[in-house]
Amino acid sequence: MAGGVIVLRPYRVAVYGTLKRHQSNHRVLAGSRLVGECSLNSIVLYDLGPYPGAKLERSQGVLIEVYEVDGPTFARLDALEGYDAASPAMGLYDRKLLDTPLGRAWVYIYNHAVSKGGEIRVGGWPQ
Repeated sequence: MAGGVIVLRPYRVAVYGTLKRHQSNHRVLAGSRLVGECSLNSIVLYDLGPYPGAKLERSQGVLIEVYEVDGPTFARLDALEGYDAASPAMGLYDRKLLDTPLGRAWVYIYNHAVSKGGEIRVGGWPQ
């Protein structure tokens, strides 16, 4: 633990949208190790148009992929997701360390209001 923050290296990141295999931003994870796939019931996905956003809410399960990434890849993910470590509440996404069936992993959580009608109810994204 460094300064009260849990540090996992290599970093484990759980992805649920355009970073998943066969999706438009998966290339950012090039060279990263896929730990596995599982379902996470502590988030709900919302359709934001070209990509989904997760909110911390109970669900029947969102299909995720968990990867081990190095420091430079983790920094690229933060940039892609609009995460600002200096003021996490101001970025497009915040980053939270959540328990998954495959161990603890960082998950990007959408920071803005969502339309309740835009909830993705079954399984994950893309539908």
